[in-house]
Formats: sequence, structure tokens, C-alpha cells
Amino acid sequence: MSVSKPPPPPSTSHLAIPPSSASTPSSSASSPSATPHSIAPPPPSPVKISMQEHFAINVCPGPILPIPQISDFFPRFHDYPCTPPPPREKKILKEETFNGETGGGYKDGERRGENEGDREELIDSDDDDSEFCGGESCARTYLGTLEFSLLFDQENNCLHCTIHKAKGLKAMDSNGLADPYVKLHLLPGASKANKLRTKTLKNTLNPVWNETLVYHGITAADMTTKTLRLCVCDMDRLGRNEFIGEVRVALKKLKEGESKRYNMGLERIAQRGRILVSLCYNTEKGCLLVGIIRCAHLAAMDSNGYSDPFVKIVLQPDMGKKSKYKTSVKKKTLNPEFNEEFSYEVSLDQLAKKTLEITVWDYDLGMSNDFIGGVELGINASGQRLRHWFECLKNKGKKVEYWHTLTQQGAPSSDKPD
Repeated sequence: MSVSKPPPPPSTSHLAIPPSSASTPSSSASSPSATPHSIAPPPPSPVKISMQEHFAINVCPGPILPIPQISDFFPRFHDYPCTPPPPREKKILKEETFNGETGGGYKDGERRGENEGDREELIDSDDDDSEFCGGESCARTYLGTLEFSLLFDQENNCLHCTIHKAKGLKAMDSNGLADPYVKLHLLPGASKANKLRTKTLKNTLNPVWNETLVYHGITAADMTTKTLRLCVCDMDRLGRNEFIGEVRVALKKLKEGESKRYNMGLERIAQRGRILVSLCYNTEKGCLLVGIIRCAHLAAMDSNGYSDPFVKIVLQPDMGKKSKYKTSVKKKTLNPEFNEEFSYEVSLDQLAKKTLEITVWDYDLGMSNDFIGGVELGINASGQRLRHWFECLKNKGKKVEYWHTLTQQGAPSSDKPD
């Protein structure tokens, strides 16, 4: 008994084509004895190719097919011929000095130049979200809204301010919430009678107060010159209260006897002023020299439209009385010149771990001094404040001067919960 061997498998490099009648004419001619009733042999089974071989055939070297375009799947997307858009022109912003003139100068946050007579007033461009944001070109983040109403009672010389609610406040605590309250200030003015505040509401970003605060002794003349500032803050028991945002309303727009309701977005407004500070580490004496040179455009805290500013500096962590200094008081000015220098005996290694706190105050005789603004320089700072500190540590023996914008940093946490 003989066993027929199956035909050998075709080569993997060529696909076998099953024979057809058209392709094999000699087969019919070579078998004349075939009858119509003869049974034709069954066609060979189709060649089976493994998946690996199939992919190998498609991927073998050959013409590279174009990548399908999106228009092949979505006919409504076609490559319409169009001219490319014109290139965007780079706008050169003219730097504007604070007296209204335009011209050249330093960029925001840069150091003062080598020319000692050059007194350009620079704006610090810190990139910290928690700081104030100066200028109209600053990108504003959403801080929430405050809804309140004002009523001026001229007969009784009273200004009624009803704080209704806030909505969508920025989260300030680690739990994603805040403990907000509202502080009111009548500007200009430094007495405690000009400062009122609401109660503190716990763990909410949408507080509802419905609380009315009243200013007494407000005349019609005061309404034409004063501005009401409403600050929303987050109360912190373990540290300093944090500033969320503020709104300001010019009272001259308020009519007598008319209750006007406001719903305003909170902002962070840089109107505290700036300070020019110099830092120099003296390697021979092993001390840090801090120079308080001048301030510019400070906030007016007194009723005469001026302030009596002085500056306090503290090197933290607190080293006792040796770490605290203050300048002399400059009377009735918003642009004081101090030119005073202070020395801290500290090694360079210890200095790298410390923070220099600089605060500007308005001196008030017979009452507590008013906080104007402050700035902190150190390893935990950011933006130009951190750069100023690093340049001082890097360039030993060289005096480095920077302008810094005054912010809420260093403010006293005198507001206690009710």
C-alpha cells in the first residue's frame, strides 16, 4: 500500500496561485481521453499564511504609502487653498514713569543702574500668586466676588455699609476652604474709628454675613474726598491672617439717601508703594549690611493726604534686640528719603537660612502706628525678592540694590476672632 506524499509547501517568499482553466490550456489537450463525465480533481486548498508573515509582507521594503489625512475620513474637511495669515507684530510697550511721561528706563523688577543719580522708580515683577499684582497689564486670577450695599444718611452723618455675601472665594486653607471676614477702611485716614470688620465665618468659600457696619460723623464733604476699601481676608489662628482680595468704591458717586447695591469682583491692587533696598555681605567683618534708601508713592494714611513713614527691619528667626532696627520718621511725605544703613553680625552659612523682613509704617502720635506695606527677602521668597537675596549671597562684598513693591507681607495679625 502506497501513501502519496502531500505536495511540498510553497515558499514563504511567493504566494502560490491556484490553477485555472485559462492559465492551463495544455491540460485539456494532453488528455483527449477525458470524458464529460470525468470528475475534475479538487482545487488545492488556499495557502495559509501566518500573521507574522502577513505583516512581514506588508512591511517589506517597497513604496511608502502616504499617511491618511483627516479629510479621508471626514469629507467636509478639505484643504482649501488659502493664503497664510500675516505674521503677528511684536508690540513694543513703552515704559511709563509715574509722572505720566513715557520713555526709556529699566524693565520691571530690574536693579537700579550704575549711575547713582538715576532715580528711576521700578516695579517689582514677582511671580507669586499670593502677592499683589501691579499694573493694568497684570494677568488677574479669579478671587471671588463680594456683594454689599451702601447708604449715606446725611441727616445723621452716617454711612451704612451692609455686607451681604461673597461667592467663589479663593481657597486659602489646606482643606480647600477658608475662614473669611471683611475689613472696612475709609481712605485716607489712619484712626481706628476708620476701620471696621465683620465676624468670621468658618470653612466656607461662599459666606453669607448680612451684617451692617456704620461709620458715624461722616459729612457731605467727606463723601467727596474719601474712598471705601473693603478687604476680604482669611483668619488663621496659628499664623498671620491672609489677604484674599479687595474692592474700592469712591464715595462721591453715592447719592444722599439712596441705597446702592454692589456686586464686584475681588482684586489685588498694588497701591502701597515701593521701597529701594540695598544688600551687601561684608566678608571681612562677617556681617550683612542692609541699606534703606528711599520709598516712592506710599499709600496716604493720614487725613491730610500724606503719611509720616518709617521703616522697620527684622532678621528672622528673631535673634532678640540685635535683629530689630528702625529708621527715623519722615514727616508728611509719600516719597521719603532715608539713606540709612544697618548691620547684622551673622555668618554666611547662617544668613542663607534666614529671612529679612522689611515693613513700612505710618507714625501716629498717641495711638498705634499704621501698617503701610512690607516685603520679605530670603530663601523662601520668590521672583525678584529671591533673586535679590541670591545676588547678595553670591556677590560677596558688592552692594546690590533692588526696588520692591510693598505688599501685605509683615502685616500685624491684630485681627482676632469675635
